[in-house]
This record gives sequence, structure tokens and C-alpha cells, in this order.
Amino acid sequence: MASPEVAPPLSSWDVEVETLIIGAGACGLVAALAAQEAGQEVLLVEAEALPAGSTALSAGLIPAAGTAIQRAAGISDSAETFAEDIQKKAADENDPALVRALTEGAARVIDWLAERHDLPLSLVHDFDYPGHSRRRMHGLPSRSGAALVDALRALVEAAEIPLICERRAVVLHAEGARVSGATLARPDGGTESVGAGRIILACNGFGGNREMVRTHMPQIEHALWFGHDGNRGEAVTWGAALGARTRHLGAYQGHGNVAHPHGILITWATITEGGFQVNLGGRRFWDESQGYSEAARAVLAQPGGRAWTIFDHRIAAIARQFEDFKQAEAQGALHKAEEIEDLARLCGLPPGPLAETLAEIPRGGRDGFGRSWQTPPLAPPFYAAKVTGALFHTQGGLEVAPESALVKRTDGGTFANLYAAGGAACGVSGSGDSGYLSGNGLLAAVVLGEIAGRAGTA
Repeated sequence: MASPEVAPPLSSWDVEVETLIIGAGACGLVAALAAQEAGQEVLLVEAEALPAGSTALSAGLIPAAGTAIQRAAGISDSAETFAEDIQKKAADENDPALVRALTEGAARVIDWLAERHDLPLSLVHDFDYPGHSRRRMHGLPSRSGAALVDALRALVEAAEIPLICERRAVVLHAEGARVSGATLARPDGGTESVGAGRIILACNGFGGNREMVRTHMPQIEHALWFGHDGNRGEAVTWGAALGARTRHLGAYQGHGNVAHPHGILITWATITEGGFQVNLGGRRFWDESQGYSEAARAVLAQPGGRAWTIFDHRIAAIARQFEDFKQAEAQGALHKAEEIEDLARLCGLPPGPLAETLAEIPRGGRDGFGRSWQTPPLAPPFYAAKVTGALFHTQGGLEVAPESALVKRTDGGTFANLYAAGGAACGVSGSGDSGYLSGNGLLAAVVLGEIAGRAGTA
């Protein structure tokens, strides 16, 4: 496929709509629902055969503070507290106005999806995610991103919003600060043109574009790519050609707990509930409580770029609420033994060092890496999963005006009718990997998607 291009407006279009949304992951689907409810004629296009995107590869959890679901569970939370957690994790590198827009809008979007659209969202209530001071992760019962995309797609279909798949946008037509439409490539090699009163870029980031990854985040270029291959960076490429502002292109979400060689995500609950990671010598090598995004680099720095995650039956029972974990177990990615030395032998680890590592973990105090241990000690039977580090999705992108999701221009102001949301826009994860707070990706996807969908429709 040719690189995405920018070209002048066409004299005529095959189709004309009020709002064209490029990308049908969670972001685009939410934007479509919001735009139609705001009275817009909407066309949603997707490059793949079925909507999926990065959302389908995640646990589908959306963080939000002050929701009706939280209140029903007796959890006191606020947008201000949520914002403090985000900024603390990212060392205050985020635009405060964007953080405020996302944290204030998250509860609105969750309540809208749950109450108006009847999505059976519930809280993850039995463990805490690193960096979150409250339990605020909302998801479907399966804790599956694929199920979330399917549910949103069903809502779009029920609303009779046109969704056309296998249509990749290859040209954005614009003049000055105004876009006028896009040219779409069909599977048969032909093209179609769509004129639009406004365009929402919901086509995610650039993790699937290895050249862009090497340019902007070389420290992770050799990691397993665990995102959607359709994330090729069209939004950033178009933005560069149009004179759009970008920010934090080196920011990304990694994950250091992907089963190898199975390629299945092992939930970080295996760590937060009291598990730990060891290298091939059976020794711990870092403070796992920093988070799963940082874990990608930590694991990849070990011999062979591999590590073992060690946990127990209590933690496994918690982890089984996640579909990915159940798949990993069914595919033989987990080892289990009554004695830690036997577990070591099953994993090809030296039994002595692994047993010593387990014995050295303090209870009710901090270890030499700085991790605080307040969880129950691991008890038989023990479990282990061989893991590697992966790149999940990029967090930098086009700068947008938080109140509207309109793309900002390098010469000041915003484009008149070009919007970006989700992975196409700069998120709130700071400038690298350590600023990623669990759920930041879907937070930006659904909240900016909803803002963009409703914007400019008054």
C-alpha cells in the first residue's frame, strides 16, 4: 500500500456525508454513536474485514471516576483524584487540560454506555491496578476487549449507522485548515471518494509501522508487537503533511507479561496480588510494582529477553476472570507444582536460586528493589508462566483541543473540521513508557471519541 497522502479537494465525490469516521475500534464506534445522537449523518469506515483494532487485543477495561457503578459499590472517587493519579504516574508531563477533560468525561461516558446503551459494565473489584488509588476499572463480564468491540459494533448496527469494512483511507483531501474528504482503497484495487463536513481520525497509533517505531522509540523496536497490524501511523503522517502539532511520539504502552511462545497476555494481577518475576537464573531483577508497561523493557533486558512470572493458586483464581488467562491455561502456557523446587525443574530454572528468591521476599515491608509487600505469602500449589516483553500501542500523536478533539496546528489554532481521538491523538501517558497508567489507552479512546462525536454539532 502506498503511504497515506494529502491532496487538494476533489470537484466531486462518490459519496458525501456530514461526519466521516476513519477507524472502527472502540474509539470510532463510540464516536459514531455520539455523532448520530447529536444529529449527524455518519459514515464509519474500517480498513480490516471486521472492526477490532487494539481494543480487541486488550482486556477491554476503561478507568473512570465517580460513576454510578462505583457509587453502587460504595467506592468514593472523583475526577480530581483520578487526574492526580494520572499526573503522578506521568511525572506531570501531560497537558493538564487534556487530563481534566478525560477524567471529567470518563464517568459521563461510562454512565452513558451502561444506562442508555445497556452495556453490562462492572468494576474489577478484587485487585488493584498499579498507580490507581481507587478501584475504577470498568469492563464487560468477560474482561475481554474483543467482547467490548463486538458489543459496540452491535450498538452501531442497531442504530443503523453505516459501517463499511475493508476500506482503508489512503488520501486525505484538504485545503488550508479545512479537510473536505478522503479517498478509500477497496480490496479489488479500486478507490472510492467520500466528501465530508468533518472527519474524525480514529485510526489508532503507529505501533505496526516498524520504521516509525525505530525512529521514535528505538528502545522497544525489537519487542514483540502485540498490537493491531493496522496501526500504521496514518494520522501522524497526514498530520505532518498538513502542519498539525504532535506531541510525545516516544510514548508507548509496553507489557512485560506476555506468555512465550504462546503470545497470550498474562494479566498483571499475577504480580499485583503477590507474584514476582525472575530471570533464567531464578533471581528477581527489578521492582515489579512499577507497572506492566515498564516491565517490557525490564524483561527484554534479561538474557534471551525472557523471564518467568511466579504466582500461586490464590492468584490464579483471581486471574481466571480474564479470558486471556483462561486461554493461556488451556494452551499449556502455565506450569504448576506443589513444591517451588519442582516448579523450577518444570521451567528449566535452577531450583536452589528460585527457592531462595521466594524465601527472601519480605512480608509487610520493602525489599531491596524498593517494592512493598502487603499481600499474603505465596502458598502451594505454585504457578509459573514464561513471558517476554511486548509493545502494545503508542501513546503519542496529534495534539488536540481537549474540549473538542479538534487537531491543533503548528502555526496556532486548530483545524476547522479535523478531529483526532484515541491512539491517533496524544494521550496522557507522558513522554515514554513509565507514564502509562493502566487503562490510559481506552480512556483516551472512548472519552475523546465521545467528545469528537458530539463536537461541532450544536
